[in-house]
Amino acid sequence: MNGHFLTDRGQVRSHNEDSGGIYSNPSGQFLAIIADGMGGHQAGDVASQMATSIMDKKWQEKHGFESPEETEGWLKQTLHDMNVAIFEHSQENEECQGMGTTIVVAICTEEFITVAHIGDSRCYLYNDYSFKQITEDHSLVNALVQSGQITKDDALVHPRKNVVLRALGTGEVVEPDVQSISWEEGDKLLLCSDGLSDKVRDQELADYLDSSKDIQELGQELINLANERGGEDNVSLVIIQHEAFKEEGESLC
Repeated sequence: MNGHFLTDRGQVRSHNEDSGGIYSNPSGQFLAIIADGMGGHQAGDVASQMATSIMDKKWQEKHGFESPEETEGWLKQTLHDMNVAIFEHSQENEECQGMGTTIVVAICTEEFITVAHIGDSRCYLYNDYSFKQITEDHSLVNALVQSGQITKDDALVHPRKNVVLRALGTGEVVEPDVQSISWEEGDKLLLCSDGLSDKVRDQELADYLDSSKDIQELGQELINLANERGGEDNVSLVIIQHEAFKEEGESLC
């Protein structure tokens, strides 16, 4: 597999509260993560960095996955442990009270991908047949769309479009959505924070991923586009392309 992680402060924010990375194991499996910190003065960057570092540490202790069921169970337990650690840190440190982070994680094996998310950071899958959003935003506007109160176009300009209904570390318990899907050689996986998905429509994302350009170049072009359209938020993404596996382990972040 080939993967690349990119993050950018954007054009308005004074600092970057996003965190993320790509990590591989000796079995050639990838773990990709995007965490979008929340809280501003309540240390959203601390929450997102804690999420990434805890996930990386636990990943290094795990040498490979054999089945979707095993992978889903590991992700659920890991996200539970991360939530407890971030929540306890916020309670013990006054300057961090109220902090939290959205998160989207994908574990990519040769046969399947397991995706877990909390909040509105997203995962998409592109292949020769379709471009599909795998995750469902845990956000106020998405709840309104699902209930029929507003349209998807309304959601793009809704004054409360950045209100999330679930976040990691803001409470003692949080429930992630976890699912596994199959993928094939040539498919591309995109993980991103809402700094990208708020600025670039799904069809535009599909058009970029349809390109034969190097995925690092594609990622930079997407970040540039989000910034050209205002860049009010931090912008982070991971692109992974399914290719032949190599039996080696290294950090790719």
